[in-house]
Amino acid sequence: MTSKLRVVIAGGGTAGWMCAAAFARRLDRDRYDITLIESADIGTVGVGEATLPHIKTFNDMLGIDEARFMRNCKATFKLGIEFVDWGRKGNRYIHPFGTFGEAWRGLGFHHYWTRARRLNQHPAPLNEYSYAVMAAQQGRFEFPNEDQKSIRSTYAYAYHFDAGLYGEFLREWATARGVKRIEGRIDHVTQTATGDIATLTLASGAIISGDLFVDCSGFRALLLDGALNSPWENWTHWLPCDRALAMPVTRSGDLASATRSTAQAAGWTWRIPLQHRTGTGYVFSSSHITETEAHDTLNTNAQGLADPRLLRFRAGRRPKAWTGNCVGIGLASGFLEPLESTSIYLIQVGALSLAELIPTTPGPTDPRLAAEFNRRSDIEYERIRDFLILHYHANGRTGEAFWDDVRHMAIPDSLAHKIELFRRRGHIPAYKDGLFSPDSWLSVLAGQDILPGNYDRLADALDPDQTARLMADLRERIAGQVAAMPAHGDFVSYFAEAREEMPA
Repeated sequence: MTSKLRVVIAGGGTAGWMCAAAFARRLDRDRYDITLIESADIGTVGVGEATLPHIKTFNDMLGIDEARFMRNCKATFKLGIEFVDWGRKGNRYIHPFGTFGEAWRGLGFHHYWTRARRLNQHPAPLNEYSYAVMAAQQGRFEFPNEDQKSIRSTYAYAYHFDAGLYGEFLREWATARGVKRIEGRIDHVTQTATGDIATLTLASGAIISGDLFVDCSGFRALLLDGALNSPWENWTHWLPCDRALAMPVTRSGDLASATRSTAQAAGWTWRIPLQHRTGTGYVFSSSHITETEAHDTLNTNAQGLADPRLLRFRAGRRPKAWTGNCVGIGLASGFLEPLESTSIYLIQVGALSLAELIPTTPGPTDPRLAAEFNRRSDIEYERIRDFLILHYHANGRTGEAFWDDVRHMAIPDSLAHKIELFRRRGHIPAYKDGLFSPDSWLSVLAGQDILPGNYDRLADALDPDQTARLMADLRERIAGQVAAMPAHGDFVSYFAEAREEMPA
């Protein structure tokens, strides 16, 4: 009988336990032995607690009851991200988890909207043709309709939740399904003659052997950086924010159904509404503001339940997140600021990609598996990177050092190409792999006043007056349906208000 392949996950938190849960669900227990090492003495990094709709797919894959998850993790629903003062002071827009308009004759709605503007038909603002945007603006929520012909099926949703509680929730789930947890701090890493990792020695003296190691040790990257010296590609010249102050504040007012990002003098602050509190913080560039000034800005905008916690980081990624017999997941493999709530998404896609490509037997790792994992990782990181840079590059906040710098910085050729395509003809590439959808790009481009100078001529096939009537009808249908939705806070209270949890 073939011996089991021993998978050792170094580090807990959200990354470690999402990996453990994915492996427990996807891998044959008769062929894999999964061990996770974590230390209660080592805290986890919690820059944000907001997610993308993909997290629902992950939870559904695990078979987790949604209401129970929300109660345990004090979660709320999320329809998108609101950006305040980014394009210029005084403006705001929402990046929704949904579409803008309808595709008529197979052509994206924004082409018809652009033509209407050029014909001086004075269409409503683009946001009024998005169901998700209008619901988020009014703080409403209900589950999407499963009937794909309904306007109420044109959006998805994600969650705001306490990431620490989510890690604990997944720990219970994974250990109940065979994942072995070891409490301890990793003190030493031994390697084979070929450079692979052989064992991990804990502070207690215990020695843990494995065949494949997963580095979920956060920024420290104990295995990839500390032992294997895996190179790091620095992206701070494009994404200069390198600090974050984070703190919890008292929940107040109506429960918003969108994350909020507000531009500040040298970065941006966030607000993430949970059932029991609100998460807030300030992501900033230490080259443009001192930590004391950032602290004062944060305290001016919110009264915390605890002192702000300072986090230091640098934007970038490891081109070889899979090196030898070690795979980095989460912060050990790369970091992109949580502007678009991508941190947990990157953990998710990394864990599921590894579960798909993981070796089937002990022994030397097939380099083609590592190459494919790293190729997928490159796509994910680079496309998110370009999307984040767009927010900064497209700003109109003149006369402020930070915003002037990022507006005039050289940008990646891949991003410059996307912007030019949109400016000239309203074209937005749709990719099979990686984030984000054309509607996501549209929300930021139009939200920060980058508008197309022309449109796809296929739009001319539809009579302009007929188009105007269709647009008016669509806007009225959205407004009427949104007005009938329950308030987000009421829906959460009805569906999953946090309370004493009963045994599963």
